[in-house]
Parts: sequence; structure tokens; C-alpha cells
Amino acid sequence: MDTSHVLEVQSIHTFIGQFHILEGVTVTVPRGSITVLLGRNGAGKTTTLRSIMGLTPPLQGSITLNGESLIGLAPYRIAQMGVGYVPEHRAIFKDLTVRENLIIAQRSARDLERRSDLIFELFPDLAKFYHLPGGNLSGGQQQMLAIARALVPDNQLLLVDEPSEGLAPVIIEQLITAIRRLSEQVTVLLVEQNFRVASLLADRYVIIDDGQSVASGLMAELVHDEALIQKYLGVA
Repeated sequence: MDTSHVLEVQSIHTFIGQFHILEGVTVTVPRGSITVLLGRNGAGKTTTLRSIMGLTPPLQGSITLNGESLIGLAPYRIAQMGVGYVPEHRAIFKDLTVRENLIIAQRSARDLERRSDLIFELFPDLAKFYHLPGGNLSGGQQQMLAIARALVPDNQLLLVDEPSEGLAPVIIEQLITAIRRLSEQVTVLLVEQNFRVASLLADRYVIIDDGQSVASGLMAELVHDEALIQKYLGVA
């Protein structure tokens, strides 16, 4: 077991119905890093996160967390092993208050009490609107709540899908700062369509194209590789 890696995904193949979505995706996430999955829309990035979480289990390949296989485990078991998941479109409970959204994320009775200082330091708006329904929050505040909910238990890996999607630039800057700071506490694997955001956040990258991982390495090197960026991301 390579203890320097929290997560190792090797050559997974995942189907949704009859459609072969992932056709050999490999992702290695070093402990203490922020790793980003890049690729065009429909490349298979979200399906990769869902495969790791057991929501769309792969039919081939391996996924290990600290050397323990996640293949065949139910999503709730994967969560219990210390994997937090922030899906795209936030998926908070809009009729519940901020406090109630955080409480139901607990795995043990005092999780929120132990983590509240960190959560409110990262996302002070959540303290301000603690007793308001989630549906009353702005889009950016709802994204903050979705991330905060995954921080309530003592997770060692956080999967975050499209954190900046649909948000105003000023909110994106707040999220970038918050994700950088939370990465001091938990390893992060995220999907991010906004290349600028990804380049500011990530230590490492994996590019997925047409269901396959085609390139990986240091983000600091990718930002200077215009040919690779243009070929797989279409970003000028």
C-alpha cells in the first residue's frame, strides 16, 4: 500500500444502462493535495466521482481508499470510511435550516460541535444565517452549505463536483479561498469546468476525454502547456 496516496483509481469501466461511460479511467490522489478532474462536458468527470462514491459502481477496475477496496461497497459504507461527497447542483435540503442541514450530516452526536469553528471560519455567512431555511440562501451560500455539510464528519477525502458552477465571480473567489484552506484539513478531489478556478486551486490534474484518462501531472506545468490545453479542454 502506498501511504502517500489517499485514493487510487485504476482503469475503471462504468456503464449507465447500456452506455459505456468510463472506458479506462485512472486517478491517483496524493494525501494532502487538491487534485482536479478536467475535460469537456460529457467526458466522464462526474461519473468518475459517482463511481468512487459507489453511486454508479464500475464493472471493471479497482478503487482503493488507503489501500482498502471500495468496489462493491454501498455508498453509505464508503461515506462511513471517510469520503465526503458534494454533488453538482448543491442538493441541500431547502426546507431545513442551515443548522438542520449540518446536523443531519453528523455521523456521531458531537460532530458538528467539534467542527463548527472550522466551518464558520471558512464560511462566516453560514453562522449569520444559521437559523434560516437553506432555500433562503443565495446560490453561493447554498454551495458553501453543501461543502460545509461534507465537513461535519471527520472525512479524509472530499469529492466536490463543479463548485464554481453558476456563481458570481466574487463568490467564486470566496470559494477558492475556502477550498484552499479546507485542503489543510482534508484531501480534495474536485471536478471543475472553469480552467482559471482549477489552475488557482489544484496541485495536480487528470484530464478525462471520451471516458478515458489521457493526461495527468502537476497543474503548475499544465498551465504552460498550451497544446495540451487546446487539444483536450478547448481553452485559449
